[in-house]
Amino acid sequence: MKIQRFKGVRVLLLAMLTWSCSSVVAADKPNILFILTDDLGFNQVGAYGNTPIKTPNLDEMANNGIRFDQAYSGNTVCSPSRVSLFTGRDGRFMANNSNTVQLEEIDITLAHVLKHASYDTALFGKYSIGSKMGVTDPLAMGFDTWYGMYSILEGHRQYPHILWRDGVKERIEANEGGKKGAYAPELFTNETIDYIKQERDNPFFIMLAYTIPHADLAVPERFSDQYDFEETPYLGMQNGEPTDKYAWYYPDPVDKPNAVMAGMVSALDEYVGQIIQALEEQGELDNTIIVFTSDNGPHDEGGADPVFFKASHPYKGQKRDLYDGGIHVPMIVQWPDKIKQGRVDNTPWAFHDVLPTVADIAGVNLDLVPRVRTNGVSIKGLLNDTPVQMDERTLYWEFSKQVGDPNSGIIGDTYQAARRGEFKAVRYGFDAPLELYNISEDPGESNNLVEMHTSIAEEFLELFEKYKN
Repeated sequence: MKIQRFKGVRVLLLAMLTWSCSSVVAADKPNILFILTDDLGFNQVGAYGNTPIKTPNLDEMANNGIRFDQAYSGNTVCSPSRVSLFTGRDGRFMANNSNTVQLEEIDITLAHVLKHASYDTALFGKYSIGSKMGVTDPLAMGFDTWYGMYSILEGHRQYPHILWRDGVKERIEANEGGKKGAYAPELFTNETIDYIKQERDNPFFIMLAYTIPHADLAVPERFSDQYDFEETPYLGMQNGEPTDKYAWYYPDPVDKPNAVMAGMVSALDEYVGQIIQALEEQGELDNTIIVFTSDNGPHDEGGADPVFFKASHPYKGQKRDLYDGGIHVPMIVQWPDKIKQGRVDNTPWAFHDVLPTVADIAGVNLDLVPRVRTNGVSIKGLLNDTPVQMDERTLYWEFSKQVGDPNSGIIGDTYQAARRGEFKAVRYGFDAPLELYNISEDPGESNNLVEMHTSIAEEFLELFEKYKN
């Protein structure tokens, strides 16, 4: 037994030594800024279609970079989507695909990978996937610097009373006693800009995770006042009674929810513009990869109306669906050093591809990284003016739906979806019938092709049976 124990320690030490030796001096590597929004629909950014919402900075990003038209999130709700992004795993390799999922102590994240490639790492904004401080909080998961929200419920407030700075609670006095003096997304923006302005010897990786346009619906008036829509007020709680299923979580009434929703997206756009300006002033813009995307499709919580904005257009569904409206997200990448001409790319890829991509960019061989469990692939070859064609593959999602209250923790049916090439299959429960669509010709997923393409449907069904959790 002693010999076996020593042998195990020796193997571990050799693995650690190999990983240490594989670390890359990253002085000549690009900075990476990953901007993750919360519940932003595919069609809520001007560059993606006909929306009344004003997003000039994001539109300019798309004009100068790559607008990915076939990019997917990791899931249709927040937590499993973020776990997929952080760990590089899709639904088939996650034991829990509901909003109760959290990072595990053994997980290797994209921040870990970049840290070992000599990057300075920072997280600003919403986290929501840590279960225990000191074990799975951002500092334990590879980030040097952390300012923002820890739990998933904290991320539901745009004017919070407390935020976390490197694991320590920080009072936001400007929001105490019913005041709304400090807008969380603006705080995250300012922290990001301050971080960019710091002197450093290493390149940086910033995960900037905004809480907007998730409910609650709230924004400084200067952003919402520019919009004048037909409105149905959101009543929230009235005389102690909820007026809709989300009012328990979002009790405050909103007189003009459509204007506020549009204002939240415009605020987001302005903050992105401020950050890009800061990068340019620091001389860091050309050598910074900026990724802008959303964690899932648009929501209908707290007065939000995705139908009014056609927020998922041209796709069917929204948040908590595995039709494309729930998982097909805006994805814009700007990298002036490598992307000299704006273009549109139609390569299907998803959040679990981000970790291997940043590893590839940073020069990290993931085969030498202990405990990394990604099944994604690098899309680095797409991030230039002469993209490398990627092999066709199958993308897969699972979503375990909560029963009743969407945050109850009680799990009901598990949905499945997969896409390969033009075809996408969906099954809304393990005992539900398979649906098959040509997503290229029928983005609204309205024409079920199961009877027409029986062999393809059977292949998807076998995959669903194999990977169901």
